[in-house]
Amino acid sequence: MPTLILPLAGFAFLDSLNVLNLGVTTAVVYDSRLSRRSPLPAGLSYLAGVYVATTTFGVAAVLGLTFLTNRVDVDVTPTVRYWGQLLIGLVLIAVAALPSRAGPKPPKWALDKARRNPWLFGVVGLAVGFGQAATSVPYLSAVAMVSALNPLPLAWPTILLAYCAATLLPAALVLGLSLRTTMRSRRIQHHLVRALRKYGPLVVRTLFIGIGAVLVGDAVMHYDALW
Repeated sequence: MPTLILPLAGFAFLDSLNVLNLGVTTAVVYDSRLSRRSPLPAGLSYLAGVYVATTTFGVAAVLGLTFLTNRVDVDVTPTVRYWGQLLIGLVLIAVAALPSRAGPKPPKWALDKARRNPWLFGVVGLAVGFGQAATSVPYLSAVAMVSALNPLPLAWPTILLAYCAATLLPAALVLGLSLRTTMRSRRIQHHLVRALRKYGPLVVRTLFIGIGAVLVGDAVMHYDALW
């Protein structure tokens, strides 16, 4: 169990660099300043929607995978292991080579309507959250790692809840800084958003290529076990 925490923390860090969540939160903050209202209701509503969606997806996925593995006898031989390792490594490198995408974007009409009704940002967050959970390589990898534990620890739902909360920390930090009106807090918020938007995708690509290369290299080194 302790050996699982470090890779999960790494995956959570990669997931936290999601520029879409940061972009929506920042847009809520700036729009609230122009309208002279608090960004807290809309911002918290959106983050709560994303959180509920990602945790629901994760819990359902773990239960589903556990149900299948309990009924299907799978023998993980060295051949199966290294072929899987080779495939995962190639997928990570391929994902890193794809053009940058922020993820599934909410439609403009939904955002316009949510501006007038802050609670609707929760619905937007749900839609975005389910889209992100189903397409995020780090999150799907984390869910697979948790479901592979045999037996599942009693605390596995808590692990997923903590993981999903950690991925929203940058967006929550931007929202928290927006509640302070000092120039220093605004500068910190500006630099944080700018740094994550500029370097976040690059960091993710670099890590994906690095991890993928290590997995492919290890599989190739055990060439005999692949056949």
